[in-house]
Amino acid sequence: MAAEIQPQPQTRKPVLLSKIEGFQDVVSTAVIIPKEDGVISVSEDRTIRVWLKRDSGQYWPSVYYTMPTTCSCMSFNPETRRLSVGTDTGAVSEFILSEDYNKMTPARTYQAHQGRVTVVLFVLEIEWVLSTGQDKNFTWHCSESGQQLGTYRTAAWVSGLQFDVETRHVFVGDQSGQVTILKLEQDNCSLVTTFKGHTGNVTALCWDPVQRVLFSGSSDHSIIMWDIGGRKGTAIELQGHNDKVQGLCYASHTRQLISCSSDGGIVIWNMDVTRQETPEWLDSDSCQKCEQPFFWNFKQMWDSKKIGLRQHHCRKCGQAVCGKCSSKRSTIPLMGFEFEVRVCDSCHESITDEDRAPTATFHDSKHSIVYMHYEPTTGNLLTSGTDKVIKLWDMTPVVS
Repeated sequence: MAAEIQPQPQTRKPVLLSKIEGFQDVVSTAVIIPKEDGVISVSEDRTIRVWLKRDSGQYWPSVYYTMPTTCSCMSFNPETRRLSVGTDTGAVSEFILSEDYNKMTPARTYQAHQGRVTVVLFVLEIEWVLSTGQDKNFTWHCSESGQQLGTYRTAAWVSGLQFDVETRHVFVGDQSGQVTILKLEQDNCSLVTTFKGHTGNVTALCWDPVQRVLFSGSSDHSIIMWDIGGRKGTAIELQGHNDKVQGLCYASHTRQLISCSSDGGIVIWNMDVTRQETPEWLDSDSCQKCEQPFFWNFKQMWDSKKIGLRQHHCRKCGQAVCGKCSSKRSTIPLMGFEFEVRVCDSCHESITDEDRAPTATFHDSKHSIVYMHYEPTTGNLLTSGTDKVIKLWDMTPVVS
């Protein structure tokens, strides 16, 4: 359980502050306690633990509570010290932590779902507990009375949930890759719209109420920024991960997005730049540069006595092109492509060195991340991995 302390490096990268070990299974959710040197964790090993930093620099449990079943998710409200824990059985259990974080008192249990609870959110401003489960239901309860206020059936089981307090809109991301926006009332909800941009399931959502922008991460390795407030339907794609996106946090004061993936990658995106939407891919029966037929265009192949070619698309202009006319690769950071992608030869010539300037920085957490939490008041980031270890990072060198 010894902390691994590192000196401030010369290069700008996250600094590993501490490691928390000793779990019997993967930590499904963990949060940094603001204004305290502490961490709350819920684990697949059925434990809820509150870790406080001791004078030795090590984290030791001040609370060690064993649940009757696996803990799948949680939500912590620091103002009321209310801890809402979702479980494998579909129940959401609430606890109140003491001011010194040395005691945890059970408060209430909601029988919210028929299957594993996937996300739980406590909204202090209206005293609601929102939750989603593998039973494909989204429910909301009154935390004062304990009564269920309403429920909504989703298309697939939900893996991402965010809420806008001001407008009472809830954002639901599910396993089909769809994001649903619902308008919540006291005892009913109405469907506002749905949108889909991912080819894999939605794994994480992050809502910025100031800019009114929603970020969605997916198992297809991509992140999409949906400009809800701009009313123009703008969706910007960000490609900077080689594996499933596992967490998203937005540092609104610096306009930087923090994302992490299951291969251990942590990416810091500069969102304070004017980004461009990726173009729609155009349809054509022949290359839109050299006019050679594609392999399904039998008539033109026969007429011109030419062998059909495989179709590709330029990531910059969206044109359908053959391999010969798109032999070059380039990064296009302002379009979200931080890795080299296929571009047609004419677009490659138009991309300047300035256009290729990165808008993101890449870091390796050295463990397979399953969950992350960013605490903006301290600038610290928490990552939980499949190695049953929690790592705490100082992000101020890169989020500034």
